[in-house]
Amino acid sequence: MEPFVVLLPLFGAMLSMPVGRAFGYRASELLTTGLLLIAAIMSWFLFFDVALGGNARTITLFEWIGSGDFRANWSVRLDSLSAVMLIVVNSVSFLVHTYSMGYMKDYGEQSRFFAYLSLFTFAMLTLVTADNFLQLFFGWEGVGLASYLLIGFWFKKKSANDAAIKAFVVNRVGDFGFALGIMAVFYVFGTIQFDEVFQAVASNAVVTPWNAAEGGPIQELSIRFLSWDFHALTVIAVLLFIGAMGKSAQFLLHTWLPDAMEGPTPVSALIHAATMVTAGVFLVCRCSVLYEYAPNAAAMVTLVGAVTAFFAATVGLLQDDIKKIVAYSTCSQLGYMFFAAGVGAYGAAMFHLFTHAFFKALLFLGSGAVIIGMHHEQDIKKMGGVKELMPFTHILMVIGTIAITGVGIPGFTLFGAPFGTAGFVSKDMIIESAFFAGEAGKAFGYFAFALGLLAAVMTAFYSWRLIFLTFWGPSRAPEHIRKHPHAVPDTMMAPLIPLAFGALAAGMAFYGQFVGDKSDAFWNGALYSKSEQHGETADHLNAEQLAEMRDEDVLHTVEDEHADVIAREAAEQHGEADDHGAAEDGHGGEGGHHDIPLWVLWAPFFAMLTGSFAAGWHYLRGDPLKPGWLRPGGMIYAFLKNKWYFDEIYDFLFVKPALAIGRFLWKDGDGKTIDGVGPDGIATAVAAGARRIVKMQSGYVYHYAFAMLVGIALLVTFILIRAGGGQ
Repeated sequence: MEPFVVLLPLFGAMLSMPVGRAFGYRASELLTTGLLLIAAIMSWFLFFDVALGGNARTITLFEWIGSGDFRANWSVRLDSLSAVMLIVVNSVSFLVHTYSMGYMKDYGEQSRFFAYLSLFTFAMLTLVTADNFLQLFFGWEGVGLASYLLIGFWFKKKSANDAAIKAFVVNRVGDFGFALGIMAVFYVFGTIQFDEVFQAVASNAVVTPWNAAEGGPIQELSIRFLSWDFHALTVIAVLLFIGAMGKSAQFLLHTWLPDAMEGPTPVSALIHAATMVTAGVFLVCRCSVLYEYAPNAAAMVTLVGAVTAFFAATVGLLQDDIKKIVAYSTCSQLGYMFFAAGVGAYGAAMFHLFTHAFFKALLFLGSGAVIIGMHHEQDIKKMGGVKELMPFTHILMVIGTIAITGVGIPGFTLFGAPFGTAGFVSKDMIIESAFFAGEAGKAFGYFAFALGLLAAVMTAFYSWRLIFLTFWGPSRAPEHIRKHPHAVPDTMMAPLIPLAFGALAAGMAFYGQFVGDKSDAFWNGALYSKSEQHGETADHLNAEQLAEMRDEDVLHTVEDEHADVIAREAAEQHGEADDHGAAEDGHGGEGGHHDIPLWVLWAPFFAMLTGSFAAGWHYLRGDPLKPGWLRPGGMIYAFLKNKWYFDEIYDFLFVKPALAIGRFLWKDGDGKTIDGVGPDGIATAVAAGARRIVKMQSGYVYHYAFAMLVGIALLVTFILIRAGGGQ
């Protein structure tokens, strides 16, 4: 069964267009969607078996590449990490396939579109079930190809072509770093198999890099490049993270994501919200052992993630395109996931990845329903009053909004889990993890905590701004749209319902498994933690330990004397004493723990309220389009409206110089030098010589007779000279 959970989408991709030609596009839609339904059901069975049942395994299908000492198998790796990704990818992909049956009915070429969707799903599944870096890279490039095809699906539209090329090129920058990272892994370890590499790092094994005279313990090993020595694990971890930055649209390599909204809306929901853009987070969590022993690389992950969360939130404040608002929100939420992984809270990062898939797919698909209903209008300033036309869509979008903004009750638990929406449970865990990482001395921990809170304020503001301008207030749409809104098919609305339930309850339902008291058994070694291996509570606090602090009775159930000592050390390190002014229990239980300061526990909640009330104060009083604090014409307004001028900066630094160099090499290098001196030059010289020789052919007989006489005279003279010389 296991290989088919990966292969079924591939079968759909291969058969979609032939079946569509033979039996019509509806047959290809039903075929690909049906295969995804089977794959999604199988994914849930595997999730219960592998993650909840503890039956992790790896199934090797065949040896893919064998050359000398280099070996790469094609395998299906099933552990808790891949099991989580399987249900995210297949479940969301099935819902998007179903949604697309209604969304694409008026656009045509459905068979090609569904083939691309299934191809993407197969590539993503290959990525998350890989057992070595090369197979992961195959899936990595596969999703890049499918993304290019889907973003540029409407290839007759120039902006779609430009966006597809931009996404492809920017991702190649990151993928170049990723490829170098894989080469560095093989250079250092002599293998690219996950288990062998991770075990060597965890055990501090002695390794000898390829062609090196001697090696050393991997955690201290340095490699020499030119005349410098670099920490080997740091080099590898940084190169791998550069690949993650490109795929997950992190700061500096983020510019492709908003433009990718040129693709159909289902593409945005599948690729740019729930699956492909989370591949970078998955990579960092998969390689958690590398980042645990490469603290400088982990600090880089924290810094980039925190800046991305803040940057994307600032840009989202002034966007007017409904899909681009959600796109920048995606970029910001990915920043949260990365800085969680950077501070060692890998469980929290994966938890937010999981919950984010529900509410962000809901927001994207809900936005697509609004676009269809409003006759393909995407500017929220030209909407208003849509809740009267689409009341059910309005309810679902509000559910997505309260999930992403993090509505919940700090300190209150329900069945042992924090009470609140999915975004509240997972995002608050990340912010608290960053705070405690700062207390533990981790680089940029406090920085990530502060920017995470600021991003939470702005997330609430622009999320409710979208709701207020789109659904509330007087309608600003043209008369014909108000009177005759486009009907939205049931196949588009049905997938939003399970996503809405997930956005509300997934955080509470899976809290215990991802980051709570059941997390150790749930992850079963798929995520690495130095503290779990060595009891280093004083210098490391991961998401699982933070969850234990928040649970009401976990520390009281520990009877082992050594564990009690560790717990006391952790309490002393992280402020159990009264001088922190801590809350009595992170969730209002009876345990009386003081590990989480009260203000830290409530800070994300008040950040959410601040942004929400600010949006309501501005957009629900009078004219919603009136100028606010950031008025058109101001420097800050222009700075944010132009997305920090990254496109203009890159255009100046890279695009225009590249065009100038290309034009020079084309005109002067190729045209004037190579062609001018080479083929074109020789051809020109031959033609000019021929033209001169042709002039000798006058056509007069006496000219030819004269030439013959001159020739005879020269010949006779030559003979006489030779004869005289012979005597």
